[in-house]
Amino acid sequence: MADKERFIKTYSKQGMVVSTEIWVDTETGVNYVFHKDGYAGGLTPLLDKDGKPVVTLNEVKN
Repeated sequence: MADKERFIKTYSKQGMVVSTEIWVDTETGVNYVFHKDGYAGGLTPLLDKDGKPVVTLNEVKN
């Protein structure tokens, strides 16, 4: 198994109960938004204005 992490966190904003994070898949470059509020949470791909996934390949290579 490789040492490289599959997902890296590129953004995080946390409060007492609410937090928002952006995670990037290092293999595909696709950005995901994770948001939680109390006991509820959700994960979804981050989309641009045209509805296509945001991809950042150059910044995430380990």
